[in-house]
Amino acid sequence: MCELFGFTSSKEEDVTDYLKAFYSHCEEHPHGWGLSILDENRSCLVKEPVKASKSDLLKEMLSSGILGKNILAHIRFATIGKMDKTNCHPFAKKDKFGRTWTLIHNGTIFNCPELSKYNDVECGDTDSERIICCFVDKINGFEKELSAEERFNFINDMVSRMAEGNKLNFMLSDGEQIFVHINCQGLLHYLKDEHSIIFSTKPLDDNLFWFNFPLNTLISFKDGKVLFKGESHGKEYIPTCEQLWAVSDFILSMQDDNSEGELNFDRSDLKSLKYRFI
Repeated sequence: MCELFGFTSSKEEDVTDYLKAFYSHCEEHPHGWGLSILDENRSCLVKEPVKASKSDLLKEMLSSGILGKNILAHIRFATIGKMDKTNCHPFAKKDKFGRTWTLIHNGTIFNCPELSKYNDVECGDTDSERIICCFVDKINGFEKELSAEERFNFINDMVSRMAEGNKLNFMLSDGEQIFVHINCQGLLHYLKDEHSIIFSTKPLDDNLFWFNFPLNTLISFKDGKVLFKGESHGKEYIPTCEQLWAVSDFILSMQDDNSEGELNFDRSDLKSLKYRFI
C-alpha cells in the first residue's frame, strides 16, 4: 500500500519534523514520493520516481524547512502502473473554471467501469490518476461553477458510487477545502490541536492523541476545521483472495524490473499479502 499525509491549518506552520517521520517510511514504499503545498502565497508540487531517502531534492527541502497551511504528501508502493514520474502522486488537474484539484490515493480500483474512458486521457497508467481525471471531467460538465457545498455533495456522490469493491483511501484538494475519505479499516489517523489537523496513514510520533479517521465517511476540512461531513455509505473495503493474488502478481513483476524495495514475504501466505498490499 501507499502512505498518505495531509495537513490543514488556520495559520502557516512548520511541519518539517512530521514530514521527516512520514518520509522515513519509504523503505517499504520505494516507488516514488511527492509533496504539494496548496497555499495561495506559497504553492508547489514536486514528485520523483525514486525512494524518498535517495532524493537529493527532498533532502534539500527538508533541510530548508517546510511551512504551509495546506499540504499533501505521498510515498508510493505501486500496485498499478510502472515506476515513473507520471505515476507518482500528487496528481493535479485544473477544471474549466480555473480551479486546481490535487489528489493523493492509497488503494486499488478493481472494478469501476466509469473510469475506463480515462485510460487514454491520463499522462501515466494508474487508477489513481483516472480518479482525478473523472472528477474534473464531470466538474467540467456543469454550466456554472459549483459552490463549496455543491462540490462536497458532488464528490460525496462520486465516492459512494466508486467505493463498492474498491480500496478508496484518498485526500483531495479543490483549492479551498481538503476532502478526506477511507473505506479500509485503520489506514488513516489524525492528530488535532486548536489550529490544525494532521492526517497520516500511520501515527508519526508517540503522542497518545492520534485517532482513527472515521470509516466510509467523506469529510472536508478548511483552516484546520471540519467544513462538511457526509453520511456513512457503509461500503467498507475487504480484499478478496483473488484481489490479493492479482496485486501480488503485479508487485512481483515490478520486483523483476527494479531491485528497489525487496518484498521478503511468503506469497502463499494471504495474511502476509494483506498486510503488505492492503
